[in-house]
Amino acid sequence: MASAAAKTPLVLLPGLLCDRALWAPQLAGLGDIAEARVADLTRDESLPAMAARVLAEAPARFALAGLSMGGYLAQEIMRRSPERVLRLALLDTSARADTPERLAQRRGLIELAQKGEFKGITPRLLPQWLHPDHVADETLAHTVMEMTHRVGRDAYLRQMKAVMARPDGRGDLPRIRVPTLVLCGREDQATPLALHEEIAALIPGATLVAIERCGHLSTLERPELVNAALRRWLVQPAAP
Repeated sequence: MASAAAKTPLVLLPGLLCDRALWAPQLAGLGDIAEARVADLTRDESLPAMAARVLAEAPARFALAGLSMGGYLAQEIMRRSPERVLRLALLDTSARADTPERLAQRRGLIELAQKGEFKGITPRLLPQWLHPDHVADETLAHTVMEMTHRVGRDAYLRQMKAVMARPDGRGDLPRIRVPTLVLCGREDQATPLALHEEIAALIPGATLVAIERCGHLSTLERPELVNAALRRWLVQPAAP
């Protein structure tokens, strides 16, 4: 087992309506090689503000992993302070800005939440996030729904404002020069595999991993396979 001094500092960025529970299997499974912390992304309403807070609270240099909205934020951090990041993992995310259709959908959800109709993720919505094999897993479903309820309406509105304003980051990806893992569930409906193939093709030397029988919340759905991929990524030589 690695000593505490030898462990890699690792900052984990949750997705929309997600908190520390999203990364619980990784905190437990990678603790021998990583000194991990999960950022609180509930307090700010823009990616630049989130990035500034994460950078202020992070070690001088660190490995960085983000899922979904966390992946958008990880790309923002790479634009702002690439010299701080030893290695990068982008999970179940996209480098593209929202389409007009997606922006319209988000505005409708915001309007419902502002009217007091925020319900987090309900059983009816779970199929959008989870693979069909996992929707009936009561423990997993409970974990996801409780997580979204903890984040709550106000933070959800701030996060929605942040992700709606994100730029198209594809032009920035070729400048990334650290070991990069691009990972997603093969059946991810929210951010399909093609988006990850695009990211991996644009980042020099990136490794693409598709997790079988897995949807959008890969860290919770197939934690053993995700942890194995993250472990391989963590032991790659770091950026100079």
